[in-house]
Amino acid sequence: MTRESSLETRGETFFLNLRFMLIVTVFVANAIEPLILEMSGLHTLYQWIFSFHMPLFVLVTGYFARKSLNGAAGRKVLLQIGLQYIIFQSLYSALDVSVFHVNNIHYSFFAPYLLLWFLASHAFWRLLMLGMSRWSKSAQFAFAIAAGVAVGYLQLDGIWFSISRTFVYLPFFVIGYHFSFGAFVKLYQQYVKTAAAAASLLLLVGMGVLGHYLPLGWLYGSMTYMQLGAHEWYAGVFRLAVYGLQFAASLAFLGLVPYGLSRMTDLGRRTLYVFLLHGFIVRAAAVSGVYAYIGNAAGAAVLLVCAVSCTLLLAQPAVKRVLNPLVEPSVDWVISLRRAAIRRSL
Repeated sequence: MTRESSLETRGETFFLNLRFMLIVTVFVANAIEPLILEMSGLHTLYQWIFSFHMPLFVLVTGYFARKSLNGAAGRKVLLQIGLQYIIFQSLYSALDVSVFHVNNIHYSFFAPYLLLWFLASHAFWRLLMLGMSRWSKSAQFAFAIAAGVAVGYLQLDGIWFSISRTFVYLPFFVIGYHFSFGAFVKLYQQYVKTAAAAASLLLLVGMGVLGHYLPLGWLYGSMTYMQLGAHEWYAGVFRLAVYGLQFAASLAFLGLVPYGLSRMTDLGRRTLYVFLLHGFIVRAAAVSGVYAYIGNAAGAAVLLVCAVSCTLLLAQPAVKRVLNPLVEPSVDWVISLRRAAIRRSL
């Protein structure tokens, strides 16, 4: 095995480990959200998670996208993202109306349903990277930062087409796409990795002490400056500051991620199933009234254990075997229809 292929294999292992750790934080954050205004400890945990988990998830997505961005492979991925979006946007919306009876949600294919913003933005990130393919890396990153700051000035609701998060998190997709695992390994020697891990845990403590000075809306990335109540012309400076926090928090969290191949690595291959399905569990728990019985540290601990356990459950191979047609729908029939249409037009 050549040095390059060895680094590529190690990099894939590292990012699969990271991906599973991140999906755990996604499930935990969504599970504890109904309680963050009532329990300060959960609010601190929630804020700490939001300081890095979406930026890093976008970075990981960019890292794995470089193998399938162009050509037939890229078109196939875009088609599959589109089908996933249609399927789960329909499912979640239908259940909200018929079973969960949830109010105050935009039911429109142009307004991604809660967690499904990631699918819409993923498609746009790929298209944007294709459009920037002839630019230098520095130009791509400069544009991504500028667009992330500028989108906040738009006078509209940032959820439509997931326009706000698409541009706010574009810098992390660009970084992931060009990420050099070799350079990362050289930098993150054991003592640096340990220091980064310690910094991440220190940030958790810091969030508990100073987190009330940072409104959560700035960490969501889904709102414009108008919606965040920042009407000043220099509101973009606040976003640059939040970028600084997210970059630092992400670098720190990477110190907690193991390099080695393990059971976690295999689980990291099926995080899509956790991501697309966990919303049903969280929504069912919310409407069941179970949160009314969680009011102390013991109840919060049980909730955290349940969230991690459900993450492990949804990442099992059996779930993939049963739900593969739903979560990873085949797009071959779409491609066949397109080819047939082209033949008929000739």
